[in-house]
Amino acid sequence: MIALTLLAKAGTSGQLEQISRILHDALEGLEVKTEILGTVADRWVQISLDGEDEGVAANYVAKEIGVCPASLQEAAKLSALNGYIARFAKSKEELMVDVGVFQPKPVHAAVPLQVLQAQLVDGRKMALKKIAELYGLCEDLPINVAVTSLKEEDCMEAKLSDAQLTKFRVWRESLLDRLIVLGSPLPKIKATLGRTGLNRDVLDIEPLGALAYALTCKLGTDAAGLIPRIGGRLRTANFAVFDPEKLQSLGL
Repeated sequence: MIALTLLAKAGTSGQLEQISRILHDALEGLEVKTEILGTVADRWVQISLDGEDEGVAANYVAKEIGVCPASLQEAAKLSALNGYIARFAKSKEELMVDVGVFQPKPVHAAVPLQVLQAQLVDGRKMALKKIAELYGLCEDLPINVAVTSLKEEDCMEAKLSDAQLTKFRVWRESLLDRLIVLGSPLPKIKATLGRTGLNRDVLDIEPLGALAYALTCKLGTDAAGLIPRIGGRLRTANFAVFDPEKLQSLGL
């Protein structure tokens, strides 16, 4: 048997069930039994894989979903780390990212405001709240960072990775709004778009992480305007908006 901590968070039993379904569909055809063991630390999902193909299944899960590095020593070996924005409202000077390090105690990666200003707004002295509004940054948003130094025993200093900056650049240059949906499974999102007729306004659904998606709106569709129309059907979801027009208006 192999036990893994997924690079996925679940705050409710419903979300655990959704992740279980994702794993079942992904591993269909393999001789392996998958079991959700529960969550650890700040809602990280733990699973077990048991069976003839457990090694193959573990490799697939690590590649497609990701697994937590768990310890600081493991994290230090990686050039970039996937994580989730955490404790967003508690600091005006840094963006805290939970990258799955929780042994022997939780260690987050901190992206200083000055670094975000340099990477996202051409070095302008802009508040963290404003940068977050422009880029759709919110708590539990999956994000990729590169560790730059060990700030303290309980915190790493980091910057946004090249891959994350490329994603934002592609989004910005497309000039298309994106509605970020967190905490809802893809089939339910698609069904909701179909029932509301909004599938005509969405060109693509980009996976950002487990239960996290960016809906690319067609030209002229306001992402923020979709929230009242689908929010009632996606009650467990949280939403954020990436609006390239706002960036363009600021010359970014």
